[in-house]
Amino acid sequence: MKRESGEQRQLLFALGLCARARRLIFGVPMICEALKKGKTDILVVAASDNSENSAKRLRDRCEFYNTRLCVTDVDGETLASATGKGGRIAAVAVTDPNMIQLVLSKLNTTNYNENSES
Repeated sequence: MKRESGEQRQLLFALGLCARARRLIFGVPMICEALKKGKTDILVVAASDNSENSAKRLRDRCEFYNTRLCVTDVDGETLASATGKGGRIAAVAVTDPNMIQLVLSKLNTTNYNENSES
């Protein structure tokens, strides 16, 4: 794992807080399933080292369902560690509106790609 900057640490702390509050959906398949079931008021946070297939799947689904997506410069292992999971996670989705605002406040503009106007 590489050393995180101050902004990355704040983002990872915010995602860890969301995980402890049980306001996260873990993994690409679960996020896609939640979107399919109509849960579109979420923020999807993707790792930087995703495979092309995972990145395309997330990008296409978020665009289709008009959901916000941000690709961070944090790798999957660091994302998993911050959220209390082992191994590697390609993406997480924040489900609570207040937690979404917290995470958005920790994101800098260089690593945030918004697909939605909401």
